Amino acid sequence: MKDYFSSHAATYAQFRPVYPQALYDFLMPLVSDKKVAWDCGCGNGQVASVLSNHFEHVEATDLSRKQIHHAITKPNIEYHISPAEHTPIESNFVNLITVAQALHWFDIEAFYGEVQRVSTNDAIIAIWCYSLMEINPEIDAIIHRLYSETLGAQYWDPARRYIDEHYRTVPFPFEEIKTPEFSISVSWTLPEMLGYLSSWSAVQYYIQKNDTNPVDIYVQELENAWSGKDTIDIRFPLYLRVGKVKPLGS
Repeated sequence: MKDYFSSHAATYAQFRPVYPQALYDFLMPLVSDKKVAWDCGCGNGQVASVLSNHFEHVEATDLSRKQIHHAITKPNIEYHISPAEHTPIESNFVNLITVAQALHWFDIEAFYGEVQRVSTNDAIIAIWCYSLMEINPEIDAIIHRLYSETLGAQYWDPARRYIDEHYRTVPFPFEEIKTPEFSISVSWTLPEMLGYLSSWSAVQYYIQKNDTNPVDIYVQELENAWSGKDTIDIRFPLYLRVGKVKPLGS
């Protein structure tokens, strides 16, 4: 598992979009026994916090000590600084495994082995990601230039391609369950959107290499396209895959 977020954990926690309630409303009825959930690559604990409202206990793991330092705390969430592929979670213990915007950073085959180890007989796994925001053609084109031209393959990790491919090409050796379409909707000011763009792992890598923020290149263009509005509605398409886990030895 790769750690691209420790260096800017506070920024990441502040500007990450929030997943829609409809996503959880779809997932919860699929899980027959709500004793234990595991949120892997938990980051700031956004998903773990929601799961804690539905499960007796939540295990939340992340490789980044700083991410967990900024995570949401609740009495029934237990955080572990741990790689996805090897955790302290008990075998045959977990009813639901979630991975939000993180699977592409894992050693996927090794992670799936860990999923099988910790899963109960009726466990469900849900992985999801969101891709580039959608606002309007003018602003979208500016953000695409930042994403593809200024950053591109030089600054994005190769695993990012899984998100570009909407997780359809990710190996998924589970009994797959058909899912509806979801999206994240936010209404942001321009500074909020700029903060989100600055939280991208590739932007942080660019800053480390060049001592300058590449988002600054596009600020004037974005200000002009924003047209003086206080906030603008933004949509992030969400891509979800859900399956039934076959535990080891079953």
